[in-house]
Amino acid sequence: MYFNGKAWPERRLICFPYAGGSSHIFRRWHETLRPQVEVVAVELPGRGRRYTERLIHSLPELLKDLMNSILPYLDKPYCFFGHSMGALIAFEMTMALRKSYLPEPEHIFASAHPAPCVGKRGPFMHKLAENEFIGKLKSMNGMPDEVINNRDLMELMMPILRADFSVCETYSYRPGLKADCPITAFGGLADDGIALEELEAWAEVTNSSFELNLLPGDHFYITKSEEMLLKILSGKLALSRQSVGPF
Repeated sequence: MYFNGKAWPERRLICFPYAGGSSHIFRRWHETLRPQVEVVAVELPGRGRRYTERLIHSLPELLKDLMNSILPYLDKPYCFFGHSMGALIAFEMTMALRKSYLPEPEHIFASAHPAPCVGKRGPFMHKLAENEFIGKLKSMNGMPDEVINNRDLMELMMPILRADFSVCETYSYRPGLKADCPITAFGGLADDGIALEELEAWAEVTNSSFELNLLPGDHFYITKSEEMLLKILSGKLALSRQSVGPF
């Protein structure tokens, strides 16, 4: 877990990374977001500061693991941001918190991932042979070029990626499940791996308002268009309604 501690934050932005990613990708967000916002970047097991821990291959088990990590940060109003796999984690973590009668987020920011209600498309990545796996990653812009073209780094990343793809590909949406908070979805204008209607479908999994923002870039537009993304997030965080749960 990484966070920029602040003495009296108004709210927190709890961030979940993409497949193969770590909390490192959110390390500078606090420099641009509103001063009253504390950024909490969640570290998944098996990478970053949790490198020595075993990888997790299913979403229910991952949620159970992460629940204990985020509980100390739910004492203030908060929002979730998740990129790619992180968006799925953010949605299902919201459902898990509801089931446990814990405070739910004010807002879910779902980035570069089809809505949970969208059916899966094969082939399943986590079952592919290594050459096919890497080829598919390249075709879908599923990893930054500097990572996928580095053989030594990919040897370290392959087990992590397979575990993360397994988390997503073995996930099963329960029909009718909806968040009670607003959802804002984001996508890259040049992300060929996700159809527009798959992003628009996030509107179907909230009982509140929905908005879609498309920004310049591909699946990893959060690097190219980070400044634009953070400007939108800052505005949304400033307008967040009173928290859903009993803080």
